[in-house]
Amino acid sequence: MAKNVRTMNCRPDDVFRVLADAWLYPAWVVGASRMRDVDDTWPQPGAELHHSVGVWPALLDDTTVVEEWDPPHRMVMRAKGWPIGEARVTLRVPSHGGGSLVRIDEEPVRGPATLVPSVLISPLLRWRNSETLHRLGYLAEGKAG
Repeated sequence: MAKNVRTMNCRPDDVFRVLADAWLYPAWVVGASRMRDVDDTWPQPGAELHHSVGVWPALLDDTTVVEEWDPPHRMVMRAKGWPIGEARVTLRVPSHGGGSLVRIDEEPVRGPATLVPSVLISPLLRWRNSETLHRLGYLAEGKAG
């Protein structure tokens, strides 16, 4: 499992405002390139966002589904990225001083990525999720106030 943590200068509610707006997903998730549709029930459990990954013209359409939604503490999603597979992504956002300590855990749970040894895949996921949290921070801190 890949784990990343970032301190953000905003409240947990500010982070969850970004997470609640599925149309912002490609702005903070590295690899997501565009949104195609969002269920009206987003971010409630079972709701899906429909996104594309990759770079045009080599785009793959896929979905991400909410498994748990507990603002402003925790969100769990199942991110699909076939043909690579699916991953469970957990975001935890406790208060930290005057801001937030945002933690993202990602673990392949289905498909070919589950066959790759953790020692190989975890550093790649940590590298990607470091930038993902950096982008999420820009959005959440910009909405603070």
